[in-house]
Amino acid sequence: MKLIMRKASVRCDSGSQGCTRSLSTQSGVLNRAHYSSGVSPRENSGTNPVELLAAAHAASFSLALTQELGLTDSAPSNIVTTSTVTLERLAAGWTIMNIHLDVVASLPEVTQSSFIDATVRAKTNCLVSRLLDANISMNAKLEA
Repeated sequence: MKLIMRKASVRCDSGSQGCTRSLSTQSGVLNRAHYSSGVSPRENSGTNPVELLAAAHAASFSLALTQELGLTDSAPSNIVTTSTVTLERLAAGWTIMNIHLDVVASLPEVTQSSFIDATVRAKTNCLVSRLLDANISMNAKLEA
């Protein structure tokens, strides 16, 4: 069995101005990127864990969809996936209630029915979808 491990780290430095938080990833794409601790719209300085989760889900779904469609990097196509995470404040605290995927694709050699079938399989088989215990809805549109 082959295991793949990826790392990310967070640093929190406390000072007279409060806590400064930064996030770094193993790839170096994020290197001491500022992030906020909360989900409140007032805290929009840098990214936050919920936004990062939405990005991870959109990326993971898009990868799963290209695999389901059998597309290669050289195939003339375009897939745009937007993931929207909905939170609700419950007694236990902020909780992810729903995630909605919007998928728009331009795939000249793919039929509407095979596209919809592939999006449903990708939503089910997507690495992040399998991880999350949330209601995941989806709209998918194949453009001409």
